[in-house]
Amino acid sequence: MLARILSLIAPVVFAIFSVHAQAPAANPFAGTWRLIAADKILPDGTRVPDYGTQPHGLAIFTADGYFTVEVFRDVRVKFAGNDRAKGTLEEYKDASLSASCSFGTYSIDPISSKVTMKIDRATFPNNDETTQVRSYELKGHTLSWRVPARPDGSIPITVLRRIDVQGKRQ
Repeated sequence: MLARILSLIAPVVFAIFSVHAQAPAANPFAGTWRLIAADKILPDGTRVPDYGTQPHGLAIFTADGYFTVEVFRDVRVKFAGNDRAKGTLEEYKDASLSASCSFGTYSIDPISSKVTMKIDRATFPNNDETTQVRSYELKGHTLSWRVPARPDGSIPITVLRRIDVQGKRQ
């Protein structure tokens, strides 16, 4: 009798574990990522830091297709008056150029190594309600992508490292 019950339960348990084991492979972006580099390739092919040598940031991709990406320069100018509503033009300019953040929905095409990001809102308002298709590379726990070229011809590159569920770095 016990053997019969186990023979009925075993396939169900196996099916549940199989589905959970396949989830990460089905969506390799899902999870939380720490920014490790925010560079740019100049028109002459030189790769240089874009947000300093040690930029800060996170990216979160949900399994159901939502994302948020935050990139901050490693050194940011504080507002002298400590009032965000009363900054100088230079303080506002630096605050604007020292961060790049966006959120929206995404889909990936692992065959072509492309991620499509439908940006709802971004710190650069011209990116609001736009769609960007980016080439990506995923090697182990490191994810990188190239952002569309800027007007000056430079191509930003974002590099992220997966953070595991317990918050430990991979």
